[in-house]
Amino acid sequence: MNIVNTLSLKSNRKIKINFHGGDLSSDAGLLLIKEFICRLGIDKLFGKAFKTNDSALFRYHTDQKNLLQMIYMLIAGYFEDDASDELTNDPVFKSVLEKDTLASQPTVSRFFNRMDEDTLNQFLTIGRMLRKKIYSIQMPQAVILDLDSTLLDTYGKQEGSAFNFHYQSNGYHPLVCYDGMTGDLIKIQLRNGNEYSCTGVVDFLQPILDEYLNDYPQISILLRGDSGFATPELYRQCEENGTSYVIRLKENGILREKASYLVDELDEITKNNKVDYAAVYGEFMYKAGSWPYERRVVCKVEKPENQLTYMYTFIVTNMDSSPEYLIKFYCRRGQMENYIKESKNGFDFASVSSHTKIVNANRLQVHALAHNIFNWFRRLALSADMRKQRIETVRIKLLKIAAKVIHSARYTTFKLCSSCPYKNEFYETLSNIDSLNVQLE
Repeated sequence: MNIVNTLSLKSNRKIKINFHGGDLSSDAGLLLIKEFICRLGIDKLFGKAFKTNDSALFRYHTDQKNLLQMIYMLIAGYFEDDASDELTNDPVFKSVLEKDTLASQPTVSRFFNRMDEDTLNQFLTIGRMLRKKIYSIQMPQAVILDLDSTLLDTYGKQEGSAFNFHYQSNGYHPLVCYDGMTGDLIKIQLRNGNEYSCTGVVDFLQPILDEYLNDYPQISILLRGDSGFATPELYRQCEENGTSYVIRLKENGILREKASYLVDELDEITKNNKVDYAAVYGEFMYKAGSWPYERRVVCKVEKPENQLTYMYTFIVTNMDSSPEYLIKFYCRRGQMENYIKESKNGFDFASVSSHTKIVNANRLQVHALAHNIFNWFRRLALSADMRKQRIETVRIKLLKIAAKVIHSARYTTFKLCSSCPYKNEFYETLSNIDSLNVQLE
């Protein structure tokens, strides 16, 4: 049979091909992810803290295994439920899940459709418990809560999907909060597509602040947000919870008038040079009509290179640092756009194709969980020279490694590609995982 199915290339008759190479996989790097997940006890946590409202008395494919399967698939770059059918007999996936076969596409789809408000709350609890594990390994001195919103495109009649004027597209408009220092996704919440940026932000943020105040009182909390979050309710919430904030204000005539002394200063600096870039920084106290009292506003007036028109930046804050430092600190929130881009491109956050909004909200939490597990893996375990690389690069270099599986009476041996150029990084990552000192319950 092997001879019958062997073909020769017409371009070179000496090259013969067939599909009898043995039990092979192209995702051997997932063995590193499995080792990391088990080291942190994530698989056991899923078994204790995650359960759908399922009326069935017995299922071969349990909720824990289905969730783990989706995590491995997303990290490996298989975003669609249909990929389950293609991977059902993959030896690496069967080994990391410790199953004889993977859940099929209908099983995975039914698993998602069982999710509801209860599972949505379970994901929030799991995220909090996992942060505690991560912080037991590496406790940060400060956390920067970067608030933003983004658009998840939809192409059907999903419940809650609507036209968003800002993005000029149909979809969902979720709230997101990343740690600006590590890229960890602290929280994401699906919202209707036509919601304004700051809608529901106080209720969204309060559980995060409660978590850090109760669990990590030694960690300094800072918050950054663009002008879409310039709302007095958010300022008050930060001030009452001991959170430092820098939030951009929309430019208006009153703010420009208060910054007029900086315009005079910039005129003086540039009177002999109208070509080069120049900027001045200052501050003043300001009270908008909806504010109960004055707040500090730092500002920047700049003249771009080869332009005569001045540009203004206004930031409201409760911090004491210099205006120049605070403006630059705020501008570094631009890094979050890279986090959002990686979340969408690398973990397909826009995979919200179910009809009902609650199922799509749960799907988004699964994708967010996969993002965080990989981000922790990258920061805590990945070899030093690969820690700044994006998920797409790490997949190609370290996860998409060919391997042949050899079964014996006692062992399953994965023989990885001999010509893999990242052997040293693989072994270093495995060693880093083994040396993790995690606090297990």
